[in-house]
Amino acid sequence: MKGSCAVAADGDGGVELCVIIGSGCAGLTAAVYAARGRLQPLVIEGMEPGGQLALTSVVENFPGFPDGINGFDLIDNIKKQAERFGARYRPSVVARVDFAQRPYVLHLQDEDEVIRTQSLIIAAGAKARTLGLPGEKELWGHGLSSCATCDGAFFRNQRVVVIGGGDSAMEDAIYLTKFASEVHVVHRRDTLRASKIMQERALENSKIRFHWNRVPAEILRADGKVRGLRVEGTAGGETASEEIPADGVFYAIGHEPNTGMFGDALPKDAQGYLTAHGVVSNLPGVFIAGDVADHHYQQAITAAGTGCAAAMEAEDWLQDEGWLGG
Repeated sequence: MKGSCAVAADGDGGVELCVIIGSGCAGLTAAVYAARGRLQPLVIEGMEPGGQLALTSVVENFPGFPDGINGFDLIDNIKKQAERFGARYRPSVVARVDFAQRPYVLHLQDEDEVIRTQSLIIAAGAKARTLGLPGEKELWGHGLSSCATCDGAFFRNQRVVVIGGGDSAMEDAIYLTKFASEVHVVHRRDTLRASKIMQERALENSKIRFHWNRVPAEILRADGKVRGLRVEGTAGGETASEEIPADGVFYAIGHEPNTGMFGDALPKDAQGYLTAHGVVSNLPGVFIAGDVADHHYQQAITAAGTGCAAAMEAEDWLQDEGWLGG
């Protein structure tokens, strides 16, 4: 009933005040603030509970942890913090959202059930593009990464490989030269896609070596860790293989925002990321946070900040609409 804080239990036809899609840093921070605002948020955890951070072995750049913290532990701590104030969690995946009616209707994947909500915080995140090479899942966080900013410092005086040829790949390669003794860039063509200035900076860096017309074929490993990359030629029918010894491999081939469930109801940029005015979407009561709208920073702390903002906006909106009472 409008003007009441009461929320019906799941499955009995009730309407939630606030649902959060995603359980990474953005979603869980939103849950902390929404729960403290007495919104009793329901968090739909998604395909990968905890997001990419839960797969990170050590996080050294999140404020407040001078010795670093395990990514799973950081996520678990924020989850428990939100739970303490009344956040609830649902281990499920949203298949699609019906924005044509209000309350909004969330259809769950592989379940004959819908969830209705007055407000929605979208923190569905983005997933790093991978290559499908054997052992990717097992080596992720053990020498294989998609975030040079997050993990570069672990490779001091070691050799690393960056896969890609765009601006992100060049930025990662240049950043990694601060730590690594050698940075090898593997690119499938003989010219880079990166902007002219980024090409010049990378090509002029004495620590960076380019492997042209090569594609990754196998991540070499020993004792459960990355030990190198085997590449094969692509140009002119070339078939020669080459093994690049390395302690770390970085994918810099882009990310894919998890936006398929929203159809065309929300605007996106050229790369498929949701766009908003800050964290406020084009639809009433819908707010956006984290990597689902951020193709530039993609850091845990920036995701947390937008999660905070989204929850505060949701609380204000619900108050203005009269759903929180006096």
